[in-house]
Amino acid sequence: MKITAIETIRLADHPHNLFVQVHTDAGHVGLGDTWRLTETIEAYVHSVAAPSLLGQDPRAIERHWKTLYQTAATGALTGAEIRGLSAIDMALWDIAGQATGLPVYRLLGGPTYDRVRVYNTCAGYRYGDAKPRGVDATYTDGRTTGPYEDLDAWKTDAGTLAKDLLAQGISSMKIWPFDQFGPETGGQWIDAQMIDEGLRPFRQIRDAVGNAMDIALEMHSVWNLPAAIRIARAVEPFDPLWFEDPIRMDNLDALATFRESTRIPVTASETLASKQAFRELFAKRAVSIAMFDVGWVGGLTEAKKIAAMAEAYSLPVAPHDCTGPVNFAASVHLDFAVTNVYVQEIVRAYLHGWYGEVVSGLPRVEGGYVYPPEGAGLGVRLLDSVRHRGDATIRMSEV
Repeated sequence: MKITAIETIRLADHPHNLFVQVHTDAGHVGLGDTWRLTETIEAYVHSVAAPSLLGQDPRAIERHWKTLYQTAATGALTGAEIRGLSAIDMALWDIAGQATGLPVYRLLGGPTYDRVRVYNTCAGYRYGDAKPRGVDATYTDGRTTGPYEDLDAWKTDAGTLAKDLLAQGISSMKIWPFDQFGPETGGQWIDAQMIDEGLRPFRQIRDAVGNAMDIALEMHSVWNLPAAIRIARAVEPFDPLWFEDPIRMDNLDALATFRESTRIPVTASETLASKQAFRELFAKRAVSIAMFDVGWVGGLTEAKKIAAMAEAYSLPVAPHDCTGPVNFAASVHLDFAVTNVYVQEIVRAYLHGWYGEVVSGLPRVEGGYVYPPEGAGLGVRLLDSVRHRGDATIRMSEV
């Protein structure tokens, strides 16, 4: 079996998402995706990756990963090259599964569980799309697309949102109420009034449902170390699930200092790439829970190695997904192929919104859990209609 073509698809309606399809002479088409830097990633896929892969056996996944990584995709933080490599790696695993008639998690040694708990990142339907310049991650456009405009919901009445999630069996949610103050202060300071306002949704949730809901605080690397510690100390009495990416990941010693300052678990980081970066993260005891995005960290090949390394440090993993439907499916396959998965991120607005508009075969999420994917490979397929959309930009490299 040989790779005959590599295809990229961008959609104007989802400008931060790039889909990658790897075609073979056996008729198998592997699918991957990644998020942000789409035009740059597209250039990498066609100018760097395609010449290396065309005509090659797609099942030599480890060899292809090493070649592409050593060619261009180096560095501890996620950039265009590692994101392109990640999407290609997903597609190659998809082909391997299709060729054997097995789901990817079985090729990786699973299933390890019958089901995995999920948490809901409380974003809305258009959260990952383009935003006006200068706005922070709490921005909403005020439009209502459906019942799961969860970002608007937690900004308005987080307690009512918590009740709605619990009614669906979802007992863990993630919010980011302090981000709104970052632009004013540059992340350098935060005052008592800002902290009190940021605590409002925590109070609402605890008043509405008590401790029935776990609350994860997303900090989006907005803050410097003293400000992040001040926020954490204010939130600690609400017993949050974790503090996520409290500072930028370019100083892991500072992250270790943050972790030492709090009794709450610290999770990081979807902004890191490669096992080398996570080795340093673990060695410095800078994190309690390892979070990575399969579409940014180096694909399933690298994510599986990082999960194994985390296990050696007695740490759990919590794959990130607020990015794309194929990434979500790949993350779920990883969940059922490792023994130290903690929880899987979902965005219910995406699952009930645009994900289903571009792919079929999404993993089943029900009653607060995700279940092993069905079908060969990753199980998700790009809908035929996507390639014929008026907002689609398609580029193909062929033998």
